[in-house]
Amino acid sequence: MQLLKHFKELTVRLKNVEELKGLILQLALQGKLTANWREENPDIEPASELLNRIQKEKEELIREKKLKKEKLLPEISINETSYKLPNTWHWCRLQNIIKISSGKGLTSANMDKSGKVPVYGGNGITGYHNIGNVIKPTIVIGRVGFYCGSIHLTEKNAWVTDNAFITYYSEDNISRDFLLLLLSGTNLKEDENATAQPVISGRKVYPIVVSLPPLEEQKEIVNVVETLFKEVEQLEQLTVKRITLKEDFVTSALNQLTTNNANQEWTFLQEHFKSFFNETTNIKKLRETVLQLAVQGKLTADWRANNPEVEDASILLKRIQEEKVQLIKEKKIKKEKALPKITNEEIPYKLPDGWVWCRFYEIANIASNLVQPEGYLDYPHIAPNVIEKNNGILLPFKTIREDKVISYKHLFKPGHILYSKIRPNLNKLVKVDFEGLCSADMYPIDSYIFQDYLFLFMLSKEFLRQSVKNDTRVAMPKINQTELNKVIISIPPLEEQKAIVQKVNALMGLCDALEQEIQQSQAHSEQLMQSCLREVFEGERKMEEV
Repeated sequence: MQLLKHFKELTVRLKNVEELKGLILQLALQGKLTANWREENPDIEPASELLNRIQKEKEELIREKKLKKEKLLPEISINETSYKLPNTWHWCRLQNIIKISSGKGLTSANMDKSGKVPVYGGNGITGYHNIGNVIKPTIVIGRVGFYCGSIHLTEKNAWVTDNAFITYYSEDNISRDFLLLLLSGTNLKEDENATAQPVISGRKVYPIVVSLPPLEEQKEIVNVVETLFKEVEQLEQLTVKRITLKEDFVTSALNQLTTNNANQEWTFLQEHFKSFFNETTNIKKLRETVLQLAVQGKLTADWRANNPEVEDASILLKRIQEEKVQLIKEKKIKKEKALPKITNEEIPYKLPDGWVWCRFYEIANIASNLVQPEGYLDYPHIAPNVIEKNNGILLPFKTIREDKVISYKHLFKPGHILYSKIRPNLNKLVKVDFEGLCSADMYPIDSYIFQDYLFLFMLSKEFLRQSVKNDTRVAMPKINQTELNKVIISIPPLEEQKAIVQKVNALMGLCDALEQEIQQSQAHSEQLMQSCLREVFEGERKMEEV
C-alpha cells in the first residue's frame, strides 16, 4: 500500500499533513487498515447482524411511541457503492444507524455568562451557560452556514443550539468513536445548493450510503486511526521543529556573513548548501544576503587582491560630477539642490579601500518627464502592479490604449530603472530596455554608474532600510525625490561594479537551481500523494515510477 510505504516521506511537507489524515481516514472506512485484524479474528459477528438488532430496537421504540416511523428509503443500488467491502461489512444508509434532531435555540444575549456549561453551535463551543440540554458526551453535526456538516463531540453536560443537530444511535451496536470517524469522513453536504445558504437536514443526510463494519472491528479501526494520527502529528511536530531550527541557523549564519569574516563563513555554508537551503524561505534569505554582501564588497575581496591597480571610485565620482555640470549647462538635466555631506552616523558599514560613499543624486538622476497619454496610445504602460516586489521581475503588461490611461504619465527610455515611490517597503523596481510610459507614482532613473550595480544596490536590504526609515505616512507610504536623493550608496570602482554584478548573477543562478530542486521535491511529494489518492478512491494500483 503506497500510503504506508511512503508514510514518513509524505509528512515531510506540512501541506500534506491534513491530506494524509484524510487518506488514513478513507482507508480505515474502507477496511484497508484492518485486513490483518480480520485474518486474526475470523469469527466476528458480521455487521448485518448489528443492523438487524438496530432495526428491531427502532421498531420497539416506534411501538412505544418514543420514535416516529421513518419514511422508507429505496434499497441501495450498485451505482451508489464505490468500492468492494470486506465480507463481514455491510452497506447501509445513515438512516439505518442514526437519528438527528435540532438543538435548542440560545442566543448569546440569553446565555448565563457566569455558567460553566459549554454551548455548542455548528463549529464547536460558542459560549457558556448555566444549564445544558444533553447529559452525556454527544455527537453534534453543524446544521447551517459555513460549518454545516462539521462534526464535534460535546462534553458530558452541554447545551446544543439549533445551529447543530444532536445525533442519536444504538450505543450497544455502534462505537461512538467509530461513528465520529464515519461522520467526519463522510461528505454530509454533498448535494447542497452552492448558490444558497448551506444547510443540511435529515432529508439530505439520511439517504447517504456508508459502509458499516462489525462492532469489534469498529473499535479496532478507532485504535488504528488514533495511532496513525498521532504518528502524523509527531512527524508534523518534528517537521516544524526541523524547519524552525534550520531557519534559525540559516538566519544566524547569513547574519554572520554580513558582519564577520565572509570568506570563512561562506566556505562553511557552501559545504552544507543542500542541507540548509532546501526551504523556499531560506533561499529568499540567501538572495537577500548575497545582495547585502555584494554592496559591502564582501563578494569581491579576491577580485580586489588580483586587481590592485584599479582606478579609485572617488576618481569615478569626480568624473561623474564633471559630466553632470556639462549636462546642466546643456539643459539636459536640472541642477539639484545640494544636500548635506554624509556624516559618520549615517554610515552603516565600513567600505573596502577604493570604495566611497555618496548620495543617490550624485550618481543618478530622477528623469521626470510627464506627458499626456494621447500621443502614446500603443506604448507599453508600466505601473507598480506589474512589477514583483523585491526581485525586479517585470510581469505581463498592457499598452496605454488597452489600460485606457487618461492621466499624465512619465515617458521613460531604454536603460532607465523604473522605481515605485508608493509603498517603498515593497521595493518594486525594474530595468527596461524599451520606451514607454510609467505611472506618475514611479520614478524613471538615469544611472551614471554601471546600471546593473545601481539596480542590485536598490534591491538590497540596505537601500530598503534607508528608503523606509523616514516615512511616517501610515495610509499611503511614499518616498519623495528629496528622501530618495538623500539615500547613501556604497560605490566601488567601475570595473569592480562589473565584477560584483557578474558574481551576483552567478550566485542568483545557484539560488534558481536550488529553488528548482525544491520544486522538484515538492512535485515528487505531490505525485506520491496523488498516487495514494488514486489508490484510495480507485482501488489498489501500482504506483508509477516518479
